[in-house]
Amino acid sequence: MQRRKFIKNAAATTAAFSIVPSFVLGKNHIPPSDTLYMAGFGIGGRGGGVINDLTNTKKVKFVAYADVDYRQVKDSQKLHPKAKLYKDFRTVYDKHLNDIDAIMVATPDHTHATIALPFMRAKKHAYVEKPLTHNIHEARLMTIVAKENGIVSQMGNQGASSDGSRQAKEWIDSGFIGKIHKVDCWTNRPVWPQGIPLPKGGDPIPKKLDWDLWLGPAADRPFYSGYLPFKWRGWWDFGTGALGDMGCHIMETPFSTLGLGYPTEAEASCTTNWVGDFIEADYPQSCPASSIVRLKFNTEAHGDIALNWYDGGLKPDLPDELKTGETIGDNGGGSIFYGTKGILVTDTYSRNARLLPSETMRMFNPPKPTLARIEGDTAGHAMNFVNGCIEGTPTSSDFAKSGPLTEAVLMGNLAIKAYQYKELIPGKKIGDWEPFAYPGRRKILWDGAQMRVTNYDKANEWIKGNYRKGWELK
Repeated sequence: MQRRKFIKNAAATTAAFSIVPSFVLGKNHIPPSDTLYMAGFGIGGRGGGVINDLTNTKKVKFVAYADVDYRQVKDSQKLHPKAKLYKDFRTVYDKHLNDIDAIMVATPDHTHATIALPFMRAKKHAYVEKPLTHNIHEARLMTIVAKENGIVSQMGNQGASSDGSRQAKEWIDSGFIGKIHKVDCWTNRPVWPQGIPLPKGGDPIPKKLDWDLWLGPAADRPFYSGYLPFKWRGWWDFGTGALGDMGCHIMETPFSTLGLGYPTEAEASCTTNWVGDFIEADYPQSCPASSIVRLKFNTEAHGDIALNWYDGGLKPDLPDELKTGETIGDNGGGSIFYGTKGILVTDTYSRNARLLPSETMRMFNPPKPTLARIEGDTAGHAMNFVNGCIEGTPTSSDFAKSGPLTEAVLMGNLAIKAYQYKELIPGKKIGDWEPFAYPGRRKILWDGAQMRVTNYDKANEWIKGNYRKGWELK
């Protein structure tokens, strides 16, 4: 099917089933079986891990797979040997739409929305890996479509199903550390190259890879072996950098705990690259090697909150209350919540909540748990989704929650792009001393309801994606 015709049909479909599915529209529908029939997109690497988690629930059967690269599909095929395998996700839509209840998407970031939205409009439940989307507009659209079609949804930020996230919220809600005014978050990412020039030339395309389908909505270019299977994350056309990779994990706890919504402002600073003595590089296609992002939120319970993000080896200031031998976070990152009466620290994925100064823990009487726990902790994230589809139970990171979280993360990336943006000063040339102007190095003011930057119009160009002809979103 032609891409344009496919999108038109997908947007108009009413999902007329040829078999009775186990598709659930809330608790008012009783499924005829306890099996969730699924299609998986991007089934190697991280996608293979998600398929394994879903399979381990003993309630999922994959009917069809699609992956543009057959080099990494063997493990998923072994789990469901009868699942049909294709390269083009549109073939699954054409041939198996009536056979499935739900989809799993774990492709590179730039194709999440492109693949998920047609199935969501056909009222298929959706599990989509983090970050939910590649740009802010896509995140808003995914949130709206999920609500309009009454589907069960889950973003793949597994910490949202952890005990740690719930424990942190209960502790903060108890008022023991007072009102929160600042949160510092950090990660050890990127653990792939960033801040680098575009590759020159190209490499032979592997026989098992469909490069055109891998590019999807991204602009055409030669295949480069360094993009796959992992390093695409460091390129703006495909990935979302260190913040996009880990922000939906690490920022989930402050987002859930503090009731954060759309940020009101964002500001960034990033590593400067040099290609010679006093000669600054200009690599706008590559995410920076390290960055700091400062977001501001206004909340009903805590008032104004500053959320600061650090990556690429940068870390926040150590709290004065930290004693010799004590650490903040873990090797992967963490969060520090600064309250008017004390400090709470968590590790990556919300693990290991603790109070500072450490002797506070001896006098702290933790409140009784009030939030329902997810059996299996982070491994239960998949089961939480499956139970949501079959039984109608709430999911930990449905798109009503993870869509705005993703928007906040990507708002940070918008500030990073603004910081990176350079304009050659008239009369100057590359190699001259201080040849660039940096009009985006400012505090970016954000109108979340209208989804627009109010004080720097250039940044509004980055809210939506640029889509190759025939791959436009509808």
